[in-house]
Amino acid sequence: MNYFEVLYDTFKPFLDDEKKPLNTLEVSNIWLYAGMGTNTLRLEEVWINSIQDNELKEKVKDVFLVHKEIVKELNEFLLNEGIPLPKPSAPKPIGDYKGIPEGVKFTDEEIANLLSYNLLVAMMHGMRVMTESIRADVGFMLSKFLIKHLTISIPLKQLMLERNWIQEAPPYINNAK
Repeated sequence: MNYFEVLYDTFKPFLDDEKKPLNTLEVSNIWLYAGMGTNTLRLEEVWINSIQDNELKEKVKDVFLVHKEIVKELNEFLLNEGIPLPKPSAPKPIGDYKGIPEGVKFTDEEIANLLSYNLLVAMMHGMRVMTESIRADVGFMLSKFLIKHLTISIPLKQLMLERNWIQEAPPYINNAK
């Protein structure tokens, strides 16, 4: 089953109508999502420079490519709607982690947990944009992003479990009995 086709078939009846102008909430939410995405790209570039675990580095590179696609689509959407883009920060050069002093760079475990958290935030904010939007094309675009984020989050979680990197709360024990 191709989930994007199912998703498209779900939204298609609503995509054929003439598009209304975006409302203030849609513009604000999409603009913020695009800005957060651009800043996330800069953070992921820094992480790629300091990761020592090769599998994690590949996962972060995969996430980076997905986020790059998402930001590009968001920016194109905003420009097509006549909305100025958020001011981007300069891309970070890709280098070698050995040049970054210990204690200054993030550990692989910290990077994995921060990446996992950033993906969660992206999914939560994306769901908010999707549910608060009126236009079907906005909902469709954000639902595609959600599927992409889910697709990259699951293998990351598996790697974190294998490496014992997941930060988990202690078990709950009800002593009131």
